[in-house]
Amino acid sequence: MGYDIGRFQGEVDEELVCSICGGVLEDPLQAPVCEHAFCAGCIHEWLNHQNNCPIDRRTLTPLQLKQVPRILKNLLSKLVISCDNVTFGCEVMVRLDGLQSHLAQCDHNPKRPVQCDKGCGLVVPFDELQQHNCVRELNTIIQSQNLKMAELQAQIDDQRQQLNEQKREMQMMKEMIRTMRMINVPQTLPALPGPHTHSPPSMIEHNTDELLEWVLSLQPARVTRWGGMISTPDAVLQAVIRRALADSGCPSNILNELMENAHERRWPPGLSTLETRQLNRRRYEQYVCHRIAGKQAVVIMKCENEHMGETMTLDPGIVMIFAHGIE
Repeated sequence: MGYDIGRFQGEVDEELVCSICGGVLEDPLQAPVCEHAFCAGCIHEWLNHQNNCPIDRRTLTPLQLKQVPRILKNLLSKLVISCDNVTFGCEVMVRLDGLQSHLAQCDHNPKRPVQCDKGCGLVVPFDELQQHNCVRELNTIIQSQNLKMAELQAQIDDQRQQLNEQKREMQMMKEMIRTMRMINVPQTLPALPGPHTHSPPSMIEHNTDELLEWVLSLQPARVTRWGGMISTPDAVLQAVIRRALADSGCPSNILNELMENAHERRWPPGLSTLETRQLNRRRYEQYVCHRIAGKQAVVIMKCENEHMGETMTLDPGIVMIFAHGIE
């Protein structure tokens, strides 16, 4: 919208008037062919609904608009206009090109920034000074700062958690390297059933009392990131977990079975493929898990997970290894 023509001193040439709003041109733009000039806001609003010049109806698009000649800008800048704050008592008349500079310093500007002299020292608009409450405003600032501090602390906690996970992963890698140096790692994995097939039930007799005594000696575990599951661990990683199981007191008669059940090719139908694992992901929280001490791995024993059904358990149990996410 243009400037109200009544605010100007003397007559204003009609070439300096916007034909859309009837005010003196503000930030003028012109059509490229006919050179008719309009306020920028006015012509853009017009072209939102029409595709032609408001005066001669020639085709016109926003991309075709261009700046008016310098001579037209000079004529506009020399016009003398009253202050925007005339209704608040300002009687100053200034050139149009100096209007914004005057408004920034005008003593009658109700929005001019002033400093509170009641003690808080905050800068507020002049027309809000009477309603300004130092205590309320300072409390608002404190609350805002507390919120920012809480967000910053949350970011720090998240970064600390990520750092701890990276440290655990590095420790696992060190143990794998140490194990490779200490044992003769087989070059091939033991033969396992093909995809979507499963071994027959174990024929080894399990000592139930001994098994339960060992399981209950392990620390309960909670998996926070099931997406970090390593479903196809290599021989080195399996050797590391096997050693940790043996050190935890795992009965020797089930140790081999548990390690064979650490690979997805031995897992039951509900876990045997990535697709089925994704479908059953919400059920994972129902598992009763125990952590393999010092490792990002858990053991899920069938004797504690009968409620999960045959599609989600194996006898005597399943070993799941993770890159991170075990608590």
